[in-house]
Amino acid sequence: MTMTSPTRTAPGQLATVPRSGGPPRPRRFRMGAGQQLKGGPFAYLALAVVGFGSLLPLYWTLVAASRTQDEVLASTPPFLPGGKLLENLQTAWEQANLGKAIVNSFIVSASITAATLFFCTLAGYAFAKMRFRGRGWLMTAVIATLTIPPQLSVVPLFMMMSGLGWGGQLESVIFPTLVSAFGVFFMRQYLIEALPYELIEAAKIDGANNFRIVRSVVLPVARPAMMVLGMLTFVQAWNDFFWPYLALNQQNPTLQVALGQLSASYTPDQSIVMAGALISTLPLLVVFVVFGKKIVGGIMSGAVKG
Repeated sequence: MTMTSPTRTAPGQLATVPRSGGPPRPRRFRMGAGQQLKGGPFAYLALAVVGFGSLLPLYWTLVAASRTQDEVLASTPPFLPGGKLLENLQTAWEQANLGKAIVNSFIVSASITAATLFFCTLAGYAFAKMRFRGRGWLMTAVIATLTIPPQLSVVPLFMMMSGLGWGGQLESVIFPTLVSAFGVFFMRQYLIEALPYELIEAAKIDGANNFRIVRSVVLPVARPAMMVLGMLTFVQAWNDFFWPYLALNQQNPTLQVALGQLSASYTPDQSIVMAGALISTLPLLVVFVVFGKKIVGGIMSGAVKG
């Protein structure tokens, strides 16, 4: 006896599959493209735990910055903010000269981010879509630099910056990090999948030169990856401490170097240190609030295929 064909069912529902000589066998259809899975209670619980763990350090920084040294170091630490937040913020601002440090950090982070996006996008496009001799060996050499500890290059880099007369200047922090091997590799991997050769060939048929191809074809396609790389680069440059601490002086510091002055004494005031840390965190939060929707939108648009 031949069974009739099953009726079409909604995604996720059971349907019968015709089978001769036996009862119908149930089969579950897969979710259709573009449909979203609904999270259960365990998913929301896991998200709540992760969110709480992520916000807890920031909340403790706020609590400690609004208390006194004795209250922070008490055997039973406080769990609610106190009333000395503005006073501690003003003390940290004056002791570490945070106004100039914030301006310097913005200059350094913005310059490094803009240069990294420009050079890494061009290099990533060249390694992904252009044919030239030695491309594979050059890409291998770029990736191999990721395995070299940055501490090994401190002495020759310091001597080079001193020879150029950039000791204690922001140029000594900006120029060594204008391009990153990770950024080149990241953009290359993205453009290999996201940029088809047909678009490049069509632009060449229309008479576009390499500059026009990069501006009109490569940059629009690479925008989602550039947003992600820019966010990562800006945060890394903003939080960098090791090389700026060696290259700059106390009269011209970045924000992280200036914060080191607050804890340089024999018995630093932890409430003042936390107030300075809170000041250094607020600009990053503002940047993410202002540009967060565009960054997340770029990530999602780059993740959707077809």
